[in-house]
Amino acid sequence: MKVIKADDFSIKALETTADAERIRAIDETVLSIIQDVRTKKDTALRQYSEKFDGVALTGLKVTEEEFTQAMEKVSEQFLEAIKVAKENITEFHQKQVENSWMMYKDEGIMLGQKVTPMDRVGIYIPGGKAAYPSTVLMNVIPASIAEVGEIVITTPPQADGRINPHVLVAAKIVGVEKIYKVGGAQAIAALAYGTETIPAVDKIVGPGNDYVARAKKWVYGDVAIDMIAGPSEILVIADETAPPEFVAADLLSQAEHDEAAKAICITTSEPIATKIATAVKEQLKKLERYKIAASSIEQFGHIIICDDLEEAFQIANDIAPEHLQLMIENAANYVSKITHAGAIFVGNYSPEPLGDYVAGPNHTLPTSGTAKFASPLGVYDFVKKSSIIQYSKTALLKEANYIETIATMEGLEAHAKSIALRRKSKN
Repeated sequence: MKVIKADDFSIKALETTADAERIRAIDETVLSIIQDVRTKKDTALRQYSEKFDGVALTGLKVTEEEFTQAMEKVSEQFLEAIKVAKENITEFHQKQVENSWMMYKDEGIMLGQKVTPMDRVGIYIPGGKAAYPSTVLMNVIPASIAEVGEIVITTPPQADGRINPHVLVAAKIVGVEKIYKVGGAQAIAALAYGTETIPAVDKIVGPGNDYVARAKKWVYGDVAIDMIAGPSEILVIADETAPPEFVAADLLSQAEHDEAAKAICITTSEPIATKIATAVKEQLKKLERYKIAASSIEQFGHIIICDDLEEAFQIANDIAPEHLQLMIENAANYVSKITHAGAIFVGNYSPEPLGDYVAGPNHTLPTSGTAKFASPLGVYDFVKKSSIIQYSKTALLKEANYIETIATMEGLEAHAKSIALRRKSKN
């Protein structure tokens, strides 16, 4: 890892150089796929599944028999872990529920806000060579708590044409039975516009590769999306009390995700910085995903030495990381210093993987500095709000002159006449 002084650090060092030509090529492919799916629907989905996944599908929808077979393939230990995670995630997200409300004022005025769940939501779960049952829980549970009318999942099939059994079991446990064996940009297009088999949805959530991310970008506006997530990030603020081996392990827990993942440590102790760098080097050698993690550390791994914690907090807030760990003495006392972070992990025994799986808060988090204005996925992402306005004639007439004055100033004559008509009415 690069060990540098704070004065020598620039956020630009963390920027992934965008290959404009590569993005253009991805967009060209994605737009072609979207158009194909809109035109040929299920036929296009089958063609792309054979082309990209190497699977000739007969049916796109997971059958009840496949759910049953999946349950037989997972261990009791996995089932227990998923049930604990479900309980904790549910308990946390239930606190986010918002209720409709009304306020009543004098002279027949009623104002309020109506909270309504979305009719249908589509969740994309990455798959194929990998399996992410935790992502099923993190996306489905808040949508279920919000009382979304229908939740469907799309995920790429494995080489045998089936969905990973752990993903199916997780979906079954949280009550989703409509799962479709479709991945990539074609899945996003299907969810956005509908096919003979897959219904169009109101919102698409869930992570994916560059093709999925660009597809979400292109369908946004026709449907809502959660976010366009970038590579994973972790930032650890550590002082001399932080165990170097803990810090190193947590940095590598994100570096193993992706060659473009960012693992950063800010510390007030030069000796600790040296120990952390050594621990990262030693632990890295033992990882199965060595090449991915090593590339991440080589490109974006930084240990930044600051004069004091105030400087550390300033740099951390400028970066606005996806995950931020406070591994400092009396860490809880400093949470208020963090103004920009997707999730904040407090103390030496609150590592990032805890949040990924069982703690309860959502692991779908803003990346690439968007924590400055964005929030983790939550129940609030699956509802919409309507304002409610009711005035009596007496109440309207009391405000009529003000409305007409503003409307006239804006040059909106029909607005003003709408009020004037009622002011003159004897009804």
